Amino acid sequence: MNAANESKAAIEEALYGADMVFITAGMGGGTGTGGAPVIASIAKSMGILTVGIVTTPFSFEGRRRAVQAQEGIAALRNNVDTLIVIPNDKLLTAVSQSTPVTEAFNLADDILRQGVRGISDIIMVPGLVNVDFADVRAIMKDAGSSLLGIGTATEVNHGNQLVIFLKGYKEAYPKHWKTRARDAALNAIQSPLLDIGIERATGIVWNITGGTDLTLFELEHDISQEFKTWGVSTKFVGYHFVNAAAEVIYDLVDPTANLIFGAVIDPSLTGQVSITLIATGFNRHDKGEGRGTQRAHGEVSLGTNRRPSDPEGGSVEIPEFLRKKGRSLFPRV
Repeated sequence: MNAANESKAAIEEALYGADMVFITAGMGGGTGTGGAPVIASIAKSMGILTVGIVTTPFSFEGRRRAVQAQEGIAALRNNVDTLIVIPNDKLLTAVSQSTPVTEAFNLADDILRQGVRGISDIIMVPGLVNVDFADVRAIMKDAGSSLLGIGTATEVNHGNQLVIFLKGYKEAYPKHWKTRARDAALNAIQSPLLDIGIERATGIVWNITGGTDLTLFELEHDISQEFKTWGVSTKFVGYHFVNAAAEVIYDLVDPTANLIFGAVIDPSLTGQVSITLIATGFNRHDKGEGRGTQRAHGEVSLGTNRRPSDPEGGSVEIPEFLRKKGRSLFPRV
């Protein structure tokens, strides 16, 4: 802490011009526990949106580190807009008992990375749907304690199996086909990192990342041709992938919650989908505050790509879940 205080001028210089700062640390030791609150205080005093994402020690690290971690978190909470605390012990539910200690620590570091990337990608990385920084700030400014959920899934139905199955999609799809996006969303909201449900959150930022086979409005070329043969709209079928995830989340949260959605393409994730979800505003809900500034009826902010263009010309219809939260396109299975 003393070192951070003595370096205040250098820290201010490093932070100058930033709109948003992430403070990540493993709490319980000396550097993160003492330095994180100081850096956060400086950032917040400069008007920067300050987000803390920290971990607490594993139980095997001892009671002393656990106590120090809680003291550091208490100091950090007063100096950030949004604070996400990830208990390392919860990560153990996702690994086998034979997992080496070094791998357990690496997993904790990777969770911090995913949390930061999930928020920053929807602002910085060009994608299917990008989000205005002002929208993110509206949800995360002075949000207090928040929750992080991360879910991943791999597509089971590929190629001809997908084509054959969807040939009778009008009858079969709603009841039987669980998309990878839906599975990833379920995994995110059931993440062991979530101490409580997201139902009472007044703000949610969620980002879906997938390979080039994840799209809102079109599918792979060969499959699209099959749909055209059957007279099925590729635009209609295309956004099922993301819509399936959206329905899982939007059907669960408070209908007056402010939701921000982003979609990013990562070519290395072909066949996979990852969803990062940040739930905020629990304090506002308890105090009855903040509702006056929420978008009515869970309106979703689309960000900068509000009206994507059709490559064949003309405008493309925005999927219903992106225009507003309403009745699901398909019954929940």
